Amino acid sequence: MLKKSFTFLLLFLCSLFAKDIEPTFSLNATGGVVDLVLNENKIYASTLSSSVDIFDMAKKEKIDSIKIPKIKDFTQNVIESKIYSVDILKENVLILSQGENGGRNLFIYNSGKLLPLIEDKEKLYISYAKFLDENHIVYALLSNQIFIYNIKNRTIEKQIQVSQSKFSSFRLNETKTQIIVSDESGVLTLVDTKNLQIIKTFENMNLDNVFQVDIKNNTIITAGQDGRCVVYYLSKKEPYFKKFDFLLYSAGLSSTAKFGGISSDEENNVTIFNTETKENIAKLVKNKSTITNIVFINENMVIVSSEDKQINIYKLN
Repeated sequence: MLKKSFTFLLLFLCSLFAKDIEPTFSLNATGGVVDLVLNENKIYASTLSSSVDIFDMAKKEKIDSIKIPKIKDFTQNVIESKIYSVDILKENVLILSQGENGGRNLFIYNSGKLLPLIEDKEKLYISYAKFLDENHIVYALLSNQIFIYNIKNRTIEKQIQVSQSKFSSFRLNETKTQIIVSDESGVLTLVDTKNLQIIKTFENMNLDNVFQVDIKNNTIITAGQDGRCVVYYLSKKEPYFKKFDFLLYSAGLSSTAKFGGISSDEENNVTIFNTETKENIAKLVKNKSTITNIVFINENMVIVSSEDKQINIYKLN
């Protein structure tokens, strides 16, 4: 009993004194960053300003930008188009952007050209889109329907209504065989991407909207409106949650899932913790706005983006 009490006290004290870490270096995007992917040592950042910015991590600089057309709002004023998501597969860049009259535009960019796949006039309120393979895209509507789209044929091959709750977020696992979907109910749904059949649901841990979710190495992490960061396992291992005194907007896992990151307070700091011991090990500071993405480069380096232009890169040790 004494040993257990000492262990608890030690973990509590470690959590209290997790070290503050400032960015090792920063990159500046064209506008506030919405979505971010890392591919072959390059960062692709979608922005609020009609641009996908490409950064070279080795050079620590922006090397290119993909521009999409600006749009007209309801008063016919020309405004920037928000780019909701971006993805990269070989030489193809998938871009989901704000269209006119509330619609969405889905493009593939290759060799300096934008190929429209779905246009805003179709009135599809797509929230998020990613590549499954060279021939297929998976995308989600705000209504929480998930679709598998054939790029070549421009047809929908499969679809599923995940739930009646409003869609929040999805992530694909490393092999793109499974997709974890979160929504405003707090329930997570694991779906097989081959047949769009529900494999499993996770519930009763988040009590409200799960803004963002991640899945790595058979481990799931959530960022909840209820201030709970839940860690679930695809194995029989018991889930748990860490409680914070603020809405949690973003979460990410390292490739091994040993470390998790969570946007943890109103000062836009990110708490890094060991998912096995539950111990807080670091607080990533100097982020200027609401956190949008937490991406682990490896077990020791983390990219943090926000609704500000600045993208921060941190070294944990």
